[in-house]
Parts: sequence; C-alpha cells; structure tokens
Amino acid sequence: MQVQLYDTTLRDGSQGEGVNFSVQDKLLITKMLDEVGFDFIEGGFAGSNEKDSEYFQRIAEVELKHAQICAFGMTRRRGVSAAEDPGMQALLATRAPVCTVVGKTWDLHVTEVLRVSLEENLAMIADSVEFLVKSGRRVVYDAEHFFDGFANNPEYALQTVQAAQNAGAEIIVCCDTNGGSLPERITATIDAVAPQLTIPLGIHCHNDCDVGVANSLAAVDHGAVQVQGTINGIGERCGNADLISIAANLALKKNCEVLQHGVGPGHLTELSRYVYELANMNFRGNQAFVGRSAFAHKGGMHVHAVNRVSKSYEHIDPEAVGNERRVLVSELSGRSNIVAKTTQYKLDHDQDLMRQILDRVVELENEGYQFEASEASFDLLVKKCAGTYEPKFQRLQYRVNVETAGQAEPLTEATVKLRVNGNGHVEHVVAEGDGPVNALDNALRKALIPSHPNLASMHLVDYKVRVINSTEGTAARVRVVIESADQHDVWSTVGVSENIIEASWLALVDAVEYKLYKDEGELGG
Repeated sequence: MQVQLYDTTLRDGSQGEGVNFSVQDKLLITKMLDEVGFDFIEGGFAGSNEKDSEYFQRIAEVELKHAQICAFGMTRRRGVSAAEDPGMQALLATRAPVCTVVGKTWDLHVTEVLRVSLEENLAMIADSVEFLVKSGRRVVYDAEHFFDGFANNPEYALQTVQAAQNAGAEIIVCCDTNGGSLPERITATIDAVAPQLTIPLGIHCHNDCDVGVANSLAAVDHGAVQVQGTINGIGERCGNADLISIAANLALKKNCEVLQHGVGPGHLTELSRYVYELANMNFRGNQAFVGRSAFAHKGGMHVHAVNRVSKSYEHIDPEAVGNERRVLVSELSGRSNIVAKTTQYKLDHDQDLMRQILDRVVELENEGYQFEASEASFDLLVKKCAGTYEPKFQRLQYRVNVETAGQAEPLTEATVKLRVNGNGHVEHVVAEGDGPVNALDNALRKALIPSHPNLASMHLVDYKVRVINSTEGTAARVRVVIESADQHDVWSTVGVSENIIEASWLALVDAVEYKLYKDEGELGG
C-alpha cells in the first residue's frame, strides 16, 4: 500500500513554542525532506508574513527531486468572491503547485467563531476550492475539527467535505485539530465517511492526548492514503503527530510504500537531528526509533542477550533508521556490558581485565562519576586499566580569577601551566573566557595547540553540573559533564570533585585527551 507523507514542519511545526525558522532554515529543511523522499512539503501560510512570502518565491526557483511544495490558506472570507479574496490571491502568488485549504467542519465553529450561516460556510468551501482548481492548482482540503464536527453534527460535517470534493479537491484530510480524539473515534469516523466520498481521505492529528502517532497509524489501517505531521512532532501545544515515528512504523512495521523516491527510512535519524539543530532544540534522548537511547542497553542481562541475538531486545535493526546500538556502563552493568564496550579494542578476551574495569566503574560511580552519559571518559578508563594510557600532558598548575570593576560585567581569566609530554616543553599561558570553564578551556587549548594543532577544530558544545550529595550543602560533591565536538564527532566526558572548577578541569582534560587519542586512531572515530 502506498501512503503519502505530507510534512507541515515549516508551517504547523513552526507554531510550536520556541520554534522560529529563518528563511534559510526553511529552504535547508525543504531540501533535506525532498532528499529523504517526502511527498508533500507545506512551506507556510500564504500571505501571512514576509518570511513565508520570501520562502515561496525562493523555493519556486529550486528544482526538487520529488516533493511537491504546498501553500497553506483558509477558505475565502464571507461576502467576498474567491477571485477577489486576498487569501486566495496570496495562495496563487506563492506559485506553489499544491494549495492546501482549511475549512470549517464543526457547526459550532461556523456559527460561533466565523459567525456565518451553515449555508454560507458550504459556499465558502466550494468557491475557494473551485477557484484554485480552475487556476491550475492541485487542492488538498483540510477539514478542520473534523472528528468533533462529525460527532456533533455528522450530516453537516459530511456536507462540508462533499462540497470540497464536488468543487475539485483531490483529497480530504480529516483533522483532529484539538488532539482530543482516541484511535477508536478516529477509525469509526473514517469508516462512516469514506463510503460517502469518491476521493481518498488523509489524516492530520495533534498530540494533545499523546496518541497522535497511534491515531495516524489507525487511520491508515482504515484506508487513509495520506498522513500529515511534523518532524519530531513539533507544533503548537503538545505538538503534532511525529512523522519520524510514522514513517518508520509504516515502512518497517506495516510494509507500506513510503519514502520510495528518496534515500529512505535509513536517514530518518539524520533528518530528525538536522531539524533539531536548525530549530535550536535539544534532542529527545528517548525518542522512538531515532533517539540516542532508542537502542541503548544498560542492564547486564539485556546486553548479554543482545550480544547473542540482537532481536531479543531490539524490535528492529537500529541501522534501518540510521541509528546505532549503544551499550551503557554503570554500577548496574554486568561483565557483558564491559565486553561489548571493549570489543573494539580487542581486549574482551582478557577476563581479569574485564573484572578490573567493572570494579573500577563501580568504585568511581560510588564516588559520583557516571559513565553512561560520558562514553569518552569510559574509553580513557579502559586504556588506563589496560596499561596503554599515556597522558599527552602533565598539569603543573592552574588558576582562575574573576574580577569586577564597578558595574562592569565580571572579567574571567585563567592561567594554565603544563608540561607537554613528548617534547618536554613547559607552556605557561593566560586566556580570557565568558566564565571560569570557558576560560580554562581556552587556556588549555592555547597551551597545547602549538604541539597539537588539531585541537583548533575542537570546541565545547554543552556543560552540565549536578550536585551529588546535596545534604552536604556548599561542601557537596559535584559532577560536571562536558560535551565536545569537532568536525567529525561529538563526545562527552565527566569530572567529579567537591570543587566545581576542579571537576570541570577533570572533564576538560578527558575531552582533550580523547580528542588527541581519537585523531591518532586509537579511540572512537
């Protein structure tokens, strides 16, 4: 069965709290969606703002491989012909080959929100669709609040979608606009409506009951041929149905033909993270299929089973969606976790070493360390336990100074003195930063770049602090986790101390050491 995937990240998704795409962001996401194989991309609300207007003019000059650009708009206003309506003219001005028109289905909205007669609403729907079709546009009709409207007045709800069908719409999309429906309501309504129409149905769900994906999949089971949603489920209130999960489920669980005209489901993880980055949003680690934790195993029994038969604890091959298996190491780990993590270093045959590493992990986690979120520090720990670790430099001393003068912003300065192993040079440098950790980071790399120029490509991405034993008050131990990156990889390191600067220093040292070992081909990469 073929199912069309209609993405509305750039319009409905951008209505989510904190989401704000630039025109360039929207163009980049459009190209990525097309590359993956999406069928329809809704670029924005025609005529609503200058950004969307610029997007439509620029995307019209871009040659896409498969996807059709859709412009979103409302039915004509009351008392105005479609040809004279500014909204209709704005839709045509986009030059988009597909126009998605939203109209009222629920009689409550017709009489109490629009404040027009039921008959006038039917005319507004028919006139708008007919005008756009006669203007050479394909029309998708979004039936707003369809499930609420059908529950309240099924006869009138059916008349609204029949009006769109008779005027030339190519598909009726049933919208659960307030996200309040459950799967049984979705399927019962679609079963009742589909026989009354001669064109296919689509589904557009919001996630206010946390069943947006389930509702969408249920609709497909009952004949819907198009699914609308957003990447990562971003959108107003609780968001829209997540097209990442929908696409993966349709392709891998239901054997539907989706993403056939692009690189396919194997790039869903890349797409998900790409949109998160452009939206300046944090990844959801537990997101189905594409989250970092989606195929992460921590319990020793689980890891032991996965090592023997991967499908024993994984419902799909992680690579099918472009993700990867991760084995987490913690005090809950068994020897299987250590074996799985050390296979790449060809140390897993050494049973004594495996026990030594596990004992050291348990000991350090008892002190406050946490390696499941700091895999780079764990890799260095393996080298230390195996006796193959040689530090690239030796700290002689460091000092961090924060000064204020009057009402000026605090000035932070870090001084680092260290000996570079290998050439024996002593480097004594000073660097400023936006704060103590940034200043230390700048000073450390400044001291090492003359002998290790590849550190110039490394930068700090994220910094997290957690108090471990809060009952100790201001003397409590803190755990610092630092995320670093270069042009190829991202890695995390951890440091623990009663002094937050020292904990940060320990995490920074691990981050730099990991980078140097990685570039030598001995770790990660």
